[in-house]
Amino acid sequence: MTLPYGYLAEFRTPEAVLAATRKARDRGYRRMDVYSPFPVEGVAEALDFERTSVPAAVLVGGVIGAAGGYFLQYGLNAVDYPLNVGGRPLNSIPAWIPIIYELTILLGSLSAVFGMLALNGLPMPYHPVFNVPEFARASSDRFFLAIEARDPVAKEHPPREFLESAGAERTWILEG
Repeated sequence: MTLPYGYLAEFRTPEAVLAATRKARDRGYRRMDVYSPFPVEGVAEALDFERTSVPAAVLVGGVIGAAGGYFLQYGLNAVDYPLNVGGRPLNSIPAWIPIIYELTILLGSLSAVFGMLALNGLPMPYHPVFNVPEFARASSDRFFLAIEARDPVAKEHPPREFLESAGAERTWILEG
């Protein structure tokens, strides 16, 4: 027998899914996620989201962009093709500021996009919740709470009964 991926519960209102998420957190469940058609205030705190490392990726991308812009221009203007016009220095940083700035912004924003995609696990062409036909309503008017079966508490106490007692309209076992 294969173990299920987890358990999915459907709720009608954002308040109901938020209350169920808080109850699940208080009960000890940690590996869970909420799906809703719009952001629900308080869900991130109820899920106890950790701080993300996207800002660090943006900083690294920006620093690499600035250093790359500087060394690109230094290599071109001072090493490969040194041209002394009017006594200006070969290493003229004030003239290079626009390029350095633009490469900082370019690589910082690209690292933000690709870092966010990587940390979110996207693109995700398949997820077990897609097997539930009613899950399509998560993008229009329903709210869903999924608890993974590999959660330590879920291994001891399968959460299906808990989800039904928390006010779920329907529950499903998600096959992985």
